[in-house]
Amino acid sequence: MNEFSEPTSMSFLLMSTARKLADSNVIMVDYNDSSGTAIRLMKEKQTKCVLISRGGEVVGIVTKTDILYKVLSQGKNPSKVRLEEIMTSPILAVDPDSTVQEALSIMDKHTIRQIVVSSGSSVVGIISRDDLFEREHLTTTSAEDTAIQGTPVCIINPDAILFGKGSET
Repeated sequence: MNEFSEPTSMSFLLMSTARKLADSNVIMVDYNDSSGTAIRLMKEKQTKCVLISRGGEVVGIVTKTDILYKVLSQGKNPSKVRLEEIMTSPILAVDPDSTVQEALSIMDKHTIRQIVVSSGSSVVGIISRDDLFEREHLTTTSAEDTAIQGTPVCIINPDAILFGKGSET
């Protein structure tokens, strides 16, 4: 994931641009390569998916889940299954200036875990739901740490608080 200052709130995270949160560690693999090649590259680069190209143009995506369900769970040999056979095509993409909230909305609508961030015909990166959950956790933890240190995280309406003395409430 690209490095930038950690979001200080969930609303900041959701309103951030896709460009800021896109992971530029993208692997392109030829459609004729085997799923075994994809597994090796994902492990080496510590990614959850590869983009599939034909003639230098992105034509699909293969994720770890695709390999698990379409190859391994069916007892197929990863070195014999071509990526073209298991790829998802066409891929879904968002503009780099789209918000993370917009990207999540598309991911929810299509039940996908990754979305490509592209500008014209160029791939900027990939946003994965797992990366967003990690950012959300960091944001939540940051807010909890701030609250524990005594810095106000939010403002409470004093009329909404009932103060009691001892066991009288």
